[in-house]
Amino acid sequence: MLEFYLIKVLFFATIAFVVAALFTPLLTHFLYKYKLGKRIRNNGETPIFSKLHAAKEGTPTMGGILIWGTLLLLIFLFSFLADIFPDTLFKHLNFLSRSETLLPLGALIFTAIIGLFDDWLDIRGKGVLGGGGLKLRHRLFIFTFIATVCALWFYFKLDWTVFHIPFLGNFEIGAWYIPLFIFIIVATAFSVNETDGLDGLAGGTLLVAFLSYAVIAFTQGRYDLATFCGVIIGALVAFLWFNIPPARFYMGDTGSMSLGITLGIIAMLTNSALLLIPIGIIFVIESLSVLIQVFSKRVFKKKVFLSAPIHHHFQAIGWTEAKVVMRFWIIAAFGAVIGLIIFLLDRNF
Repeated sequence: MLEFYLIKVLFFATIAFVVAALFTPLLTHFLYKYKLGKRIRNNGETPIFSKLHAAKEGTPTMGGILIWGTLLLLIFLFSFLADIFPDTLFKHLNFLSRSETLLPLGALIFTAIIGLFDDWLDIRGKGVLGGGGLKLRHRLFIFTFIATVCALWFYFKLDWTVFHIPFLGNFEIGAWYIPLFIFIIVATAFSVNETDGLDGLAGGTLLVAFLSYAVIAFTQGRYDLATFCGVIIGALVAFLWFNIPPARFYMGDTGSMSLGITLGIIAMLTNSALLLIPIGIIFVIESLSVLIQVFSKRVFKKKVFLSAPIHHHFQAIGWTEAKVVMRFWIIAAFGAVIGLIIFLLDRNF
């Protein structure tokens, strides 16, 4: 039976790649036809960023639709087929389950819609209280709201109050689980959102992260969750096929916001949130660079980096975009390996 579950994960990853790849020409045609292109703001506040990315003006965004759209199609299609043909193979291929995939799916859909709205505001040069798109504080509020709903679901519906620390075991933390959950989800979503700034950067690092958590979920016997990750992996590979430099479209907030939230929830569902540090090491570095830059500018009136997040700093000192992306991918891969080693050692500790 274990072999069947492995085949199931690989099958859906493959199908997701094929579906997303076939869907891409339709999506790109739509995006280009209606000129849903990225706007590079040049208001004088970020001169280095504006100069480095001026050539990207007009490249379509909202490419994240490709990823979550493929997931929605497959998860609901096979759930429907399982209901229509309950005594067939479709029953075993269904991976929509209340205990494993319903919560991350709901959070992904909700955040994806908000991200889609944010992308539209950015494209049209509109925004809350002026500017293009949602402000950072508004995004953090949205992340916090979604994380709070999910935290309450974990605490009251799932009676989840245990937090795992590798090599030390599980700790009963009671109601403290709620603020801890909120912090982890918000931090993950913010970090992934900040990483989405270069062609292929967010897609590649997310691919590594979801691949790692697919392994973790599968090892824990959470086969529906592993399949859920497998679909995202397949769709991300198709996305990267068209997103590597020069990108035909960008992920947009509809992709980075929703996938960041989903990654954090999966980390909590597998009770391996601390492994996000090595597995998502690029996300950690990116968000820390932003926090350091903001703190230094406000307190010391001085910048630490030429531009933040840190991938823009390396661009500013002369690295090509491809060099930054490839090296960050390598770092992400080694971080994921370290995270999986810790996970496997911890299981046998």
